Parts: sequence; structure tokens; C-alpha cells
Amino acid sequence: MIVKEYMQGELGYRLLAKKYLIPSVTPIKRWVRAYHHYGVKGVQKPRSKPVYSVQFKLHVLHFRNQTGASLQETATAFDLHDPSLISSWCRTFQKEGVEGFQKKTKGRSSMPKKPKKHSTKSTQAFTREEQLERENELLRLENSYLKKLNAFQENPNAYLEKHKQRWYSNSNKKDSK
Repeated sequence: MIVKEYMQGELGYRLLAKKYLIPSVTPIKRWVRAYHHYGVKGVQKPRSKPVYSVQFKLHVLHFRNQTGASLQETATAFDLHDPSLISSWCRTFQKEGVEGFQKKTKGRSSMPKKPKKHSTKSTQAFTREEQLERENELLRLENSYLKKLNAFQENPNAYLEKHKQRWYSNSNKKDSK
């Protein structure tokens, strides 16, 4: 729409920028050049982002250095719709060299797989004393469990009342804070 209005000749770059609240005339100039060179396709947003090979990027930068052409002239010579792409390639090349043009993996890297930790006690041989202590602890647990089970079987209501009182007394303490 802006390009068509410019082509009609009624308004120049600056007046169009003011009219459409564009802070600079540069994008409008770029759109008009792209329209002149490529037609309507030059100002339409591409459906997919083009991917350029490392060799192509190096060829474009070499051409620009050898000829001294501007970004726009270089973009036109290689049918690139966006001249700022060349300047970003130039910055990347200056910072990282050719390695900067290699494909980089996109997205977040996956979390490393952590090996499951096996308890060291189960794999190591216990000393006789440790074996006896473990057996003693297991027997204590079994004994207390059997006592509670026996108490519950003898009088289930009394057992439940006893534990209800504990539960209520604990909940009252929490509520009173």
C-alpha cells in the first residue's frame, strides 16, 4: 500500500513515513527498490525463511569486498530481498569466521540422562556387625507392627478412638496458631 502510494507520486519518502508513523524513511526506500526489482513478490513476506549455504554466504561477502558494492547493490546482484542479511553475515564472519555459518542446533538442549544411582550398601558386602544391626532393626519394625495389628484385632473401636484423639489434638494445635 505504501509502495503504491509512492509510485503514484503524490507523496515522497518523508511524508509517507510521517503519515504511517514510520520512524525512518529507510524501510520505505528498501520496499520501493525491492518492488522495482522483483515486483509484488519483492515486498511480500516470504512464506518460509530461505536457507543459504555456507559457500553462498562466503561468495556474497567475497563479491562485496572485491567490488566495493553497497549492501543494496550486492543484494540485487544475488537476488536477496533483504540487504541487512548481508551485513549480519559480515558481522558473523568477523566475529566467528567460517564456523559462524555452520548450522547450529535450534531450541533448548535436552536434559542429560542421569544414571540411576544404585545404593552402595547393597552392592558392597556388609560386615558381620552391620548385618546384625540391620537384622535387629528389621525385627524391631516387625515387632512393633505386630503389636499394633494385635491391638487393632482385639478392640478395633478403642484403637481407632485412640488415634482419633491424637489426630484431633494435632489439628487443634495447628488451628490455634
